[in-house]
Amino acid sequence: MASQTIATRVLIVGAGPVGLTLAIDLAWRGIDVTIVERRHAGEPPEPKCNHVSARSMEVYRRLGIAAMLRDVGLPADFPNDASYRTSFIGTEFARISIPCRRDRFTDKSGPDGHWPTPEPPHRANQIFLEPVIFQHALALPSVTILNRTQIESLEQNDDEVVATVRNLDTGEITRIVSRYLVGCDGGKSTVRRAIGAQLEGDAVVQRVQATFIRAPDLIGLQQHKRSWMTNAVNQRRVGNVIAIDGRERWMIFNYLKPDEADFDSVDRDWAIRTILGVGPEFRYEVLSKEDWYGRRLIANKFREGRVFIAGDAAHIWVPYAGYGMNAGIADATNLSWLLAAHLNGWAPAEILHAYEAERWPITEQVSRFAMAHAEKEIGRRGAVPAAIEAPGPEGDRARAEMGRLCYDINVHQYCCGGLNFGIYYDASPIIAYDGTAHPAFSLSEFTPSTVPGCRTPHVWLSDGRSLYDAMGVEYTLLRLDPGVDVSPLVAAARQRRVPLAVVDLDSREATGLYVTKLVLSRPDQHVAWRGDACPEDALALVDLVRGAGPKSDGRCEFLCRAFRIKTERFVRALVRRFYYGTAFNMRRTRSPMASTRRGITENIQKYRGSPWAVFCIPNIKDVLRGMTS
Repeated sequence: MASQTIATRVLIVGAGPVGLTLAIDLAWRGIDVTIVERRHAGEPPEPKCNHVSARSMEVYRRLGIAAMLRDVGLPADFPNDASYRTSFIGTEFARISIPCRRDRFTDKSGPDGHWPTPEPPHRANQIFLEPVIFQHALALPSVTILNRTQIESLEQNDDEVVATVRNLDTGEITRIVSRYLVGCDGGKSTVRRAIGAQLEGDAVVQRVQATFIRAPDLIGLQQHKRSWMTNAVNQRRVGNVIAIDGRERWMIFNYLKPDEADFDSVDRDWAIRTILGVGPEFRYEVLSKEDWYGRRLIANKFREGRVFIAGDAAHIWVPYAGYGMNAGIADATNLSWLLAAHLNGWAPAEILHAYEAERWPITEQVSRFAMAHAEKEIGRRGAVPAAIEAPGPEGDRARAEMGRLCYDINVHQYCCGGLNFGIYYDASPIIAYDGTAHPAFSLSEFTPSTVPGCRTPHVWLSDGRSLYDAMGVEYTLLRLDPGVDVSPLVAAARQRRVPLAVVDLDSREATGLYVTKLVLSRPDQHVAWRGDACPEDALALVDLVRGAGPKSDGRCEFLCRAFRIKTERFVRALVRRFYYGTAFNMRRTRSPMASTRRGITENIQKYRGSPWAVFCIPNIKDVLRGMTS
């Protein structure tokens, strides 16, 4: 029996970077939050993510902690480069140059030096990053963190979620009643299981023997300039050596070969010494073993009623491009403003449908980018030339060839501009699309654009400020021509109590980049609408972007990548059952298409609670025509 009951507006399970960022962002928007976390307060996390993306740093800039985060991690003068060598202390044959944090804002010579952002990426392991975020969250009066607390069960109804939690030290049981609950509790998520979500995809892409070591003498043994990531490539082993603190702590990844099916199938000490290039006399201390599987798994739903999942609870993939944690931070900042909009009273509950409609498709796409890169890397690791360590011209040729290959493959993941700035939402029920195609993007390539759904392009204002610093907390109407009358939109927003700031975009950079006189930017800095004048029905636009528009207005239907991905698998199975069986085998009807549409419609009714199903039923005929043409 519960000894006490706690009431909170949002309960977050998990105080890792994703849960903490969600809590801070919600608190910034005026929402009280409770977090439950199994670990002790201040207990360090596993030494996992080593990269905070530019997009995540933009988030932390808005929350007021970007500068604090830049003060942690590697020493200020430690190069953030990625080096390729025959071993850690061996011959270098390629280097991707990325400035140290001291020079991050001034050195534009690297592959990411041209990025249009006020916040370049930052190299800092999670063991340094998380304490800063934790202490900031802990200091906020509207955030309560319950450490050494584990969720045991949850129940929900139309009005609330009731979670039962247990203190791991005392055994005390507490009921926490919240309006909404968000599971940010990692790959083994209790919340994901509680809502019946299942991970789908590729269970094992690769196996990596990972060892966290202390070796203060190692840094002085290398014959080349220091680097954040040193990739060791020889015919015996291929692995990475990651500088965690730039002094004595290192993470070593030993990539197992396809025929090495078990983590213990390779002698760990031998592999470490082979990757480092050191003999038996070299001494190091094992701090922990962090072996991991490379996977590509995505939950088949991100929400059930009032319960959501985010971060590793919703998706797990091979950690290329540093986009595991950073994708979770993107989840958190997407969900935060939607929850706050509803809880603060200016948006109906329907706005929450946008979370899965927006984040699921882009998660699927990004996971495939990471998967494709992993496959290229696996291929490279399996094709190490025999002469890679040979002296003389033959070895030089082999190293030069491997160096070009390593650089060309990996500059895209270490400088992944597409994942930072190219991502767009083409599936959202709360974006006013205008029929313009979104610019394509890849892992590293992108085109800044104001097409609705894209990231609001960053520019520097004529007074030296970042555009993002000038924008409001919630919606911002950017005006390129001060003569344009925006009073209809301002009045409509006021009528619906939607917070709206108006910013005159005085910037030379905006010319040619902002192609309309008005751009409506969302709280998460994605474009919601654009035009040269206020729409005739400004109230309808405001209702659309606050989640009170029509369920389906013809513009969102079948632009939705979530529909294409999730439904194709579902519909194809039903096509075999209804269309091909009726049309080609049984010949029982003159209209197999109509029969198929009825059958599939009946089956989709079962999925009525999922947002993507809203778009399906009126348009099954169009889908089938495309599939059977």
